[in-house]
Amino acid sequence: MEQVLLNIGFGSTVVADRVVAIVSPNSAPMKRLKDEAKEEKRLVDATHGRRTRSIIVMDSNHIVLSAIQSETISQRLSVAVKEAKEKQIL
Repeated sequence: MEQVLLNIGFGSTVVADRVVAIVSPNSAPMKRLKDEAKEEKRLVDATHGRRTRSIIVMDSNHIVLSAIQSETISQRLSVAVKEAKEKQIL
């Protein structure tokens, strides 16, 4: 079975069907979520030193930080899922 990869910027990818949520990092609850994940060693920083513009929650309870806007990643996910359905991968 082929995995559909979602580009989250700067050559980093995640498996599309394991994404639970893509959220903006600006609110206090999201900052807490990021801090808790860092303390528990569940945080993956894929920003390459740039400003965090989206937080991706995975089904494994890992938190992935990206420097790409959450709207952009959501659009990429939508396209990836549509293409996978056309190819009947998912």
